[in-house]
Amino acid sequence: MSGNYRNNHEPRHTIGVLVENQPGVLSRVAGLFSGRGFNIESLTVAETNEPGMSRITLVTTGDQYIVEQIIKQLNKLINVIKVLDFSDTEFVEREMALIKVRADGRSRAEILRIVDIFRAKVVDVSPNSYIIEVTGDEGKIAAILELLGQFGILELARTGKAAMARGKKDIHKKKKNDNGM
Repeated sequence: MSGNYRNNHEPRHTIGVLVENQPGVLSRVAGLFSGRGFNIESLTVAETNEPGMSRITLVTTGDQYIVEQIIKQLNKLINVIKVLDFSDTEFVEREMALIKVRADGRSRAEILRIVDIFRAKVVDVSPNSYIIEVTGDEGKIAAILELLGQFGILELARTGKAAMARGKKDIHKKKKNDNGM
């Protein structure tokens, strides 16, 4: 199966990559995907609590063989410390969205009720619109977007998914080197 083919039935995979915080690392990771025709559906990058390290969380689609190849190739990249496929582990995921929605006099109260139900917040008010901030999993973001859509979404900005394994599994634990050490 070609990596360029996007089958809506292919499973989605969330992958965490711990990297040295160096120039060009993100470019090499993105280049690995584009060079092989794989799509990155979501990408989040930020420094970690460990000095000199960043964490990349990305979402891609593909069968198990494709994902195994992606992980093998990621592990070969310079500056990659550890790769964690969240497929076989319980994890917490969140993303944030800023939603600018049309809000006239008649719709303002109903929009505020929706915001309250979703534990979101209004972060900006203008005479004709609200900007709403919402944080949650992909389903929560999709649900509030569907409800706010009836009022007219004027603009949308979303972060990529941030993910972390539950329990003792820790991306910061060093991977074994080639000698099993």
